[in-house]
Amino acid sequence: MKILLVAVNAKYIHSNLAVYDLQAYAARYEEYIVLREYTINQPKDHILRDIYLEQPDVVCISCYIWNISFIKELICDLCKILPGTAFWAGGPEVSFDAEAFLKNQPEFTGVMMGEGEETFLELAGYYIERSPEELSQIPGICYRNQQEIYRNELREVLDLNKIPFVYEKLPEFRNRIIYYESSRGCPFSCSYCLSSIDRKLRFRNTETVKKELQFFLDHKVSQVKFVDRTFNCNHAHAMEIWRYIKEHDNGITNFHFEISADLIREEELKLMETMRPGLIQLEIGVQSTNPRTVQAIHRTMDLSRLKEIVDRIYSFGNIHQHLDLIAGLPYEDYDSFRKSFNDVYAMKPQQLQLGFLKVLKGSHMMEMCREYGIVYKTREPYEVLYTDWLNYGEILKLKTVENMVEVYYNSGQFQNTLEYVESFFPDAFSFYEQLGMFYEEKGYGNVSHTRMRRYEILLEFVENISGISMEDVCDRMVMDLYLRENLKSRPAFAKDQKGFEKPVWDYRKKEHVVKNAHVEVFGNGRAVLFDYNRRDPLSGNAYSEDVTEKVFGQM
Repeated sequence: MKILLVAVNAKYIHSNLAVYDLQAYAARYEEYIVLREYTINQPKDHILRDIYLEQPDVVCISCYIWNISFIKELICDLCKILPGTAFWAGGPEVSFDAEAFLKNQPEFTGVMMGEGEETFLELAGYYIERSPEELSQIPGICYRNQQEIYRNELREVLDLNKIPFVYEKLPEFRNRIIYYESSRGCPFSCSYCLSSIDRKLRFRNTETVKKELQFFLDHKVSQVKFVDRTFNCNHAHAMEIWRYIKEHDNGITNFHFEISADLIREEELKLMETMRPGLIQLEIGVQSTNPRTVQAIHRTMDLSRLKEIVDRIYSFGNIHQHLDLIAGLPYEDYDSFRKSFNDVYAMKPQQLQLGFLKVLKGSHMMEMCREYGIVYKTREPYEVLYTDWLNYGEILKLKTVENMVEVYYNSGQFQNTLEYVESFFPDAFSFYEQLGMFYEEKGYGNVSHTRMRRYEILLEFVENISGISMEDVCDRMVMDLYLRENLKSRPAFAKDQKGFEKPVWDYRKKEHVVKNAHVEVFGNGRAVLFDYNRRDPLSGNAYSEDVTEKVFGQM
């Protein structure tokens, strides 16, 4: 008997915590269970071959919006070459319409609904021990028996402390993002989110959590991403963990948390202020600053408090903040979204994620689509096409804004240039909107560009802006380029440095400037040192220093 647990991830660097939890929880059947991870970028034939050679009796596969079509096609062929194999699905993409899924996918034997650890354990026992206990006695499954489909009662939620630690064999996760869970459920009721369905909030014992985090610290894991939906919903739990990772910081590991900023207290802020730069990063879902929209999606948020907290954390200069917006929500038209964007942009996050509403199966938003006139794509990821407030043409315009923000803002490669150029536009949104239109008009939108080409396109875009100084733009672009790397070839728009070679060389020799450094003289005569041995842990930029007097004071 062989049971194969299968995960199909979006990228190689991702790992599927769910299937590792299932494997660990069913440890008593360890000799019968094999786990395989693939990605949607792999050829299906390679995966088909690999699973066939395993000759499994049972295949249990984890389904999400990013892999469901891939999986459906894969199983259609697998069932032909493995005719005696039972195929089971689990995960959020099949849990909430299990009966419909089985009706449309006759290749599958059944669906594990909701939390899967206990369900998988009992299902494994059913197959391995050929238990006299019928499938009808296993809570949390929907299954077919010949031509009939049966749905059992849902299973009670699990005590998180019963789940074993899944990362003992850490080398398997080298160069992968480590996902970790210290709580399940969410205290909030956001209508677009599946977490709002599970209001039974549970926490893993903090002493256990600390021992497991120490494992990551000891192994110098580069990043641990907590998958808790709102990590700081329990102040004592959050403080104990944050305090521990601060006290046991190894100087390498970064911890990522999704938080509700308006819940942060002064005690937490004081602790954060003392943390090593880069020790933690925070993801904060704003989604919209339109009060009517926030109310319609059942979101609990004090916007003024959120802004105050984000500003405080920004002032510390040691924590990466990632703020999220969602386009296509109720009562949010184009101008309203423009305001939401500008409100969040003004908070200066390191990353601004402009996403689009996805109408997830089982979410309250799906039930409200008719009332709000929300029309979305038939296939996953079920992304919004238009609403009563936002037409498809406006969605397309926001798509170009999203692309420009990703390339020019979120890359962190154009900070000085953007700061200057944006000042010639009514607001930040208008800049990205017009830049996106320029890309479309010139046919640049569907082409993959090098970083240098992105600078050249931006330079082309700003040439016709009234009042702008092209010399200042070029200087700022050169500053941004050298902050990132010591260029092997200088851009065409950079100022000629031949007249400064001797004073720069004399300065480098006198000050014993390291080889891995660059000195640039800008159009205003200012000389700047870029030291690539010293980088900002948040931005990745080289250390920079004005050395004008040191360079030209020697002449």
